[in-house]
Amino acid sequence: MERMLAIKLQRIGKKHQPSYRLVIAEKRSKMLAPPVEDLGSYNPQTKAFNVKKDRVSHWVKMGAQPTVTAHNLLVKQGVLTSAKIAVKMPKAVAKTATVAAEPVVAVAESSAPAEA
Repeated sequence: MERMLAIKLQRIGKKHQPSYRLVIAEKRSKMLAPPVEDLGSYNPQTKAFNVKKDRVSHWVKMGAQPTVTAHNLLVKQGVLTSAKIAVKMPKAVAKTATVAAEPVVAVAESSAPAEA
């Protein structure tokens, strides 16, 4: 049985100072598991992104699948030629705003038919 490999970001750095390594690791491995190979680094605070382009293309040809974030970074850097993948995150809904808004809408709906 072959290992499923992924190109993913591995967080390094201190608390509130994130920095990431771009690594080849097993798809289902934990964050601190040893990677197969280190491909580069990414610092989100300075937007500095260093990558070994030839090694990334080698691993993609071997069948490694990049995660969504790693894919978008590689497309932005020009390593991959495909389009970026949209990341859809659920919006946070404030509980107090929805509770306060519902009665106002209900009153407006009930008064509208009476006027017509």
